Amino acid sequence: MSDPVKVLRERYDSPATGTEENLAEILAEVVRVERVATESNFFDDLGADSLVMAHFCARVRKRPGLPSVSMKDIYRHPTIKSLAKALDDAVPKDTPVAPAEQPAPAPAEAVARASTRSYVFYGALQSLTFLGYVFLTAVIFTVSYNWIILGHGFVELYLRAVLVSALTFVGLCGLPILTKWVLIGRWKPQEIRVWSLAYFRFWLVKTLIRSNPLVLLAGGRSQTSASSPLYVLYLRLLGAKIGRGVTIFTRNVPICTDLLTIGDGTVVRKDSYLNCYRAHAGVIRTGPVTLGKDAFVGEATVLDIGTSLGDGAQLGHSSSLHSGQAVPDGARWEGSPGQPAKADYQVAGAVPCGPLRRTVYSAVELLCVLGLYLPLSFGGLSVILAGFPQIDGIVDNAPTAFTNWPFYRGALVISSVLFFGFLLVGLLVAFTVPRLLNLFLEPDKDYPLYGFHYWIHRTIGRLTNVKLFGNIFGNSSYIVHYLYCLGYDVSFAEQTGSNFGTVFKHENPYLVSVGRGTMIADALSIINAELSSTSFRVCRASIGRHNFVGNAVAYPARSTTGDNCLLATKVMVPIDGEARWNTGLLGAPSFRIPRSVERDSRFDHLKGPEYLTAKNKYNLRTIAWFLLLRWGYAFGLLMLAVAAADVYRKWGVPGVAGELLSVTLFTIVYQVLLERGVARFRPMRPQLCSTYHHYFWWHERFWKLSMTADMLFAGTPFKNVLSRILGVRIGRRVFDDGCGLPEKTLVTIGDDCTLNAGSAIQCHSQEDATFKSDYSRLGAGCTLETGALIHYGVTMSDGASLAPHSFLMKGEEIPPHTRWGGNPATKIESR
Repeated sequence: MSDPVKVLRERYDSPATGTEENLAEILAEVVRVERVATESNFFDDLGADSLVMAHFCARVRKRPGLPSVSMKDIYRHPTIKSLAKALDDAVPKDTPVAPAEQPAPAPAEAVARASTRSYVFYGALQSLTFLGYVFLTAVIFTVSYNWIILGHGFVELYLRAVLVSALTFVGLCGLPILTKWVLIGRWKPQEIRVWSLAYFRFWLVKTLIRSNPLVLLAGGRSQTSASSPLYVLYLRLLGAKIGRGVTIFTRNVPICTDLLTIGDGTVVRKDSYLNCYRAHAGVIRTGPVTLGKDAFVGEATVLDIGTSLGDGAQLGHSSSLHSGQAVPDGARWEGSPGQPAKADYQVAGAVPCGPLRRTVYSAVELLCVLGLYLPLSFGGLSVILAGFPQIDGIVDNAPTAFTNWPFYRGALVISSVLFFGFLLVGLLVAFTVPRLLNLFLEPDKDYPLYGFHYWIHRTIGRLTNVKLFGNIFGNSSYIVHYLYCLGYDVSFAEQTGSNFGTVFKHENPYLVSVGRGTMIADALSIINAELSSTSFRVCRASIGRHNFVGNAVAYPARSTTGDNCLLATKVMVPIDGEARWNTGLLGAPSFRIPRSVERDSRFDHLKGPEYLTAKNKYNLRTIAWFLLLRWGYAFGLLMLAVAAADVYRKWGVPGVAGELLSVTLFTIVYQVLLERGVARFRPMRPQLCSTYHHYFWWHERFWKLSMTADMLFAGTPFKNVLSRILGVRIGRRVFDDGCGLPEKTLVTIGDDCTLNAGSAIQCHSQEDATFKSDYSRLGAGCTLETGALIHYGVTMSDGASLAPHSFLMKGEEIPPHTRWGGNPATKIESR
């Protein structure tokens, strides 16, 4: 980078227009120099970075007489002269620019504020509902257990367990369907105020729909692409209008199903949202989502209410449709919000996959669930106690055992063997079984869905995408060895101590290669399987050398990025056009930005082997702490199980219900003590440091040790209570439907805010070997819609909102009562 002062002296040219003069004056104040040359590059000559330029954009928006400037404008026009010309060309000469102090052209939408009394009342009603569900679970378990143990011998015990499992499965599958039709009937476009009786019915139906065991057949907690014809049948029974041959891979279950229409042969990829509802300004709005025949919805997409895709239309990966957008028949769109594109995302060929194949596959799934998985989990305890009477003695002596040291010693041994034995066996299975199964798959060959090869593909994905192992080895040098054993081609990896984060997923690990010197942040999804409504194929995905991949990136196998690329947070990775080398990519659709600036390389001198060695030692201690604390959690659950056996003998159903509640409370308390204890019960502070600095190592430890039990209470007041206990400065009557908050003590959320499912407030960023964090603040009545992500250093003023799947970049300041959207987010003008 050039010396800014030298650049100014050598080639200073005075502004030629009023816009240039105003912009140059503001920029000089931001970068703290006397004056700025109109042809000086913001990044190369002045040394600014995206955070500095975000502050510049915020000041421009506050200056009367100047048009609004976005970060996309900054990157496309990186000098005062080019930026001023672009702004002047965008505003007709005879159109006066509104002064900054005037209100936005569209009237602000008032926030529907519920009373505190309603907030508390319906929170209490949700609690009573939860208690009732726990009690019902205790009744089912107690009656079933008592009937199963009446059997004689393993065969009769197994048959009784199968019958109980089948009845329970049918009941759990039918309960959400029955509840939906009784409480709701048919969903219609409407508005539902949060913290009202109508909202309570909405929440109850939503909770039951997403806890249905049929969802497990569609992938459940699996991180790979999985689908089942039974899942499509479930949505039809809930009222969705779904055609023949539809394949749905996302596990984000639609809620307002009567408003969902999907034509024949359509494909919906994983991690997509088509909820048919959204929450905004304290009101839940339901609306239609329509997909035509043979349509394609890419991975990590969001379809807002009131959107549609025509017959044969495509919406690419990491894209979204905002309310009112419609993709014409046969068109291809991508980006957030979607816009016309040329890339073809549907490349898997069509193969025979008729109703018979889907029916047989569904029948086999049901047989496995009802004949194997559920009987083992439901009747396993009964079989063990009946088959080995000596274990009953432990239960009989439970009251005195809790005062006996040998009992605790035995419990410690048992929990240690179970926990660490599971880890060792799990690693052995993950490293061997999928490798053998992969011999049956050939790259780039189309296989039919719902057959032997599809089962192979699903099994490989399930066994190699275990979150626990990613948490153990991620954010350390040891992740490279884990991925190598898993099947990744990382033979040329250069150890950085943070090659991979703790959260990542893939379709097939044996077809992934990562180049030398590449660093990858959390939430990477490697899309190395192509899918159609009838077939799938696995294919190789290669990430080039010396890349940096930011958070929440879906990386397709046909990526056109090469070496030395920066893929920014939430970027849409291109699959067409020229190859991208030695550059950065931002946004959806993506556009070029500088690969790096000098401010990002200020810590390069700390990349020596002595710092890496010190980090490796620290990471080893972090892994040891992680294993110890997770084992402590398992030991606590074992103690509760022993206590439950004793309480069951004395109190029956109430005792079992109490123990189920104890498990929930224990999990919550454990998370709170763990997360606050790691931070020494003190709030975080903004940081700018190297990834080889001791503070960053501690921050990685904080990520690794934290738990996410608070997400269980999404959509209830208890999510806010837990957030407040965990350090969030959160206001009153906030509606949180599942917003992610990695650094809770850096977040401020005002009264009556609305946070949708899949949204996140991420108060940190890692770019190569530089780590940055700062506060992010939401004023009263703000809204984050589905899939929206806020970066660090952001301020959203009162009443502001962020559209679905948008990315609000670091340092941005949103004026009051304005609506922003896109990736990167810009102000959405009224129409």
